[in-house]
Amino acid sequence: MRDYFLKRGVVYGSRGVVIAFCNALGAFFKYAKLYELRQNFKEKSPPASLIITTYNSPAYLKAVLESVERLESLPLEVIIADDGSGAQTATLISEFQKSFPCPLKHIWQEDKGFRAAKSRNNAVKEARGTYIILIDGDMVLEPGFIKEHLKFARRGLLLQGSRILLDAGRTASLLGANLGANCTSGGPFRGKKFPLLSRLVYNLSAKRADFFEKKDLIKGIKSCNMSFFKEDFDAVEGFNENFEGWGREDSEFVARFLFNGGELRRLKFSALAWHLHHEENDRAALPCNHELYLRTLKEKKISWR
Repeated sequence: MRDYFLKRGVVYGSRGVVIAFCNALGAFFKYAKLYELRQNFKEKSPPASLIITTYNSPAYLKAVLESVERLESLPLEVIIADDGSGAQTATLISEFQKSFPCPLKHIWQEDKGFRAAKSRNNAVKEARGTYIILIDGDMVLEPGFIKEHLKFARRGLLLQGSRILLDAGRTASLLGANLGANCTSGGPFRGKKFPLLSRLVYNLSAKRADFFEKKDLIKGIKSCNMSFFKEDFDAVEGFNENFEGWGREDSEFVARFLFNGGELRRLKFSALAWHLHHEENDRAALPCNHELYLRTLKEKKISWR
């Protein structure tokens, strides 16, 4: 319209039509290419290492690895952080390694009691990805799990995902039928995917170090569904290996992450993971571990060493 009428292309007849059309087409392709470049930039994600913590639960680990095989977007690698499992676990991993769709590594440490913090640190040290996603060996993943963690990833941010608990009957049915990720069908409302709700929770859930001026514990901190950039993990020297026995090692890591200038946000209705039922871990070490955690808060530590 501009070239043909305002710039008087009309007086050149058919040639004016061709010139006006070609100029319009050039402008269209210019903006189409800009749109394409912007979309490619948005979709570009950091290479992620998925780390799975396990201890003598080969049946559960099998279900988890089967769910990883069904992921829509695979991680760069999967690393098993093994806190001293026996030969059954090693054999299982060896079998999966023969046909697994991405590199599968087994990082084992001697069984000297519950030392999940050291086990995770060992695995992160071996990770090639710039982004780390942590789960436990009893968490069956929904197919969009990796892609949705990466969608929200940014430097200086720790993402805390949630878990949907399966009861004993559903867990037994899952393990017996070898259904893998199919356990994600049905279930409670919080086990559904709602992109708008997920974005809303993410935007409203930010927590920084000033949180500890009013309270001493952020509820719902669990490394069974957590992610962050490896450089941010290294800046606080990872999990505190002074924690032995169950309890507070996850919360203490998050506290130091925030004291280092980081931020915590929640992932709900997205990056879903289903927790297989089992007996609770022995909590005898919790009082001692809680005191160690409170010491970190009091001193506002960044490094645990």
